[in-house]
Amino acid sequence: MALGAAKKQEIIAKYGRQTGDTGSSEVQVALLSQRISDLSAHLKTNPKDHSSRLGLLKLVGHRRNLLKYLKRTQHERYLELIQALGIKNR
Repeated sequence: MALGAAKKQEIIAKYGRQTGDTGSSEVQVALLSQRISDLSAHLKTNPKDHSSRLGLLKLVGHRRNLLKYLKRTQHERYLELIQALGIKNR
């Protein structure tokens, strides 16, 4: 369930702070969100795929931790990011 190189570069260009920015929290959350949506679609058609379900739960937990960090350190960027990605503010 890996992202294609073109899709990954598009996400990095959209959410990165500068060119070549692949490690910022915003980019990581955006990439995780795309993988989460892809896995969710996969699980709708394959409900008995438990290993993918476990992977999805790990991705959601990782994204949640990154969002908590971003909310604590850079609240304005956190609000912009969750609004752009359509994630609930918790």
